[in-house]
Amino acid sequence: MAEICRRESTRCVDVKGVKIGGGHRVKIQSMTTTRTADTQGTLAQIARLQAAGCDIVRVAVVDEADAVAIKTLTDALTIPVVADIHFSPKLAVTAIESGADKVRINPGNIGGEKEIRRVADCIKAHRIPVRVGANTGSIEPNFLAQYGRSAAALVESALYNVSLLEKCGVEDIVISVKASDVPLTVEAYRLLATRTQYPLHVGVTEAGTTESGIVKSAVGIGSLLLDGIGDTLRVSLTDDPVLEISAAKRILRACGLEKEYVEVVACPTCGRCNWESMSLATKVEAFVQTCKKPLKIAVMGCVVNGPGEAKDADLGIAGGKDDCLIFKKGEPFKKVPKARAEEEFFKEIRLLIDEQ
Repeated sequence: MAEICRRESTRCVDVKGVKIGGGHRVKIQSMTTTRTADTQGTLAQIARLQAAGCDIVRVAVVDEADAVAIKTLTDALTIPVVADIHFSPKLAVTAIESGADKVRINPGNIGGEKEIRRVADCIKAHRIPVRVGANTGSIEPNFLAQYGRSAAALVESALYNVSLLEKCGVEDIVISVKASDVPLTVEAYRLLATRTQYPLHVGVTEAGTTESGIVKSAVGIGSLLLDGIGDTLRVSLTDDPVLEISAAKRILRACGLEKEYVEVVACPTCGRCNWESMSLATKVEAFVQTCKKPLKIAVMGCVVNGPGEAKDADLGIAGGKDDCLIFKKGEPFKKVPKARAEEEFFKEIRLLIDEQ
């Protein structure tokens, strides 16, 4: 696979020891769906997110109870907690003083210069970074009037709000410019990448329910990552947020940005397939899901593509009329009856993983 050109010159932002930008690994984010003040429920959900591979988690702060509850979260967690705040400088300050590792704000809806400076001074005092997020629902009116609902309007609005913080001396900034429209999102990020060296958080906002949301996110986020754009990402789904982590990891893998996993290659099957290769592929993928080793396993339906696809796989299997052929490092290893294909193949998978 060709190497992706990363934006190595982006600034590096540190969030509780997690590095964003500067050529570091793209980080996965998600957001809790629990009420933040429900610390027990929120901690339980964050534990599930972290176990799934989430690097940074965001929580909503809608009132003082939520803001104060952040201390309980950050005291108990190793994963960075981002406070998501709108409209209230007081809540922003309370959340930061309660131990938020990062805040997500839109200076344009925090208030005037006095309120923005108040929040900025608190950010600097506690030495935490901030994400400035612009989306199609929060474009500054003057930019909307000038550019319409466009990529230029998103970028100009985001950079204007960044400038408000810069004037207050805030430098640890991450930027996002999201839309639910995939082409608009991609265009906005490509434009933004030419205008700033701040690290970028990428995603398609309000992407939708699980299936459609994953497709939209994969197209949008994947396009940007293949351009070398994106330092953190979130797959926004109207579902259990743990599913966002699984989808994000798959996008990173498809883009060649995550190497420590077992890739399972499987053909879609056709009328030539005479054995249960489809069910075996599903079982193999589930079996190796948590394995963090750079391996490739091929499950192929027949001899038309099987041997060829198995050439660059560490282990492969292809079906025939009566038997299945198991390959190792692209070379035929042994022939087994179809009735014992699953048993024999899993035996070889376990040996392969143990050897590694």
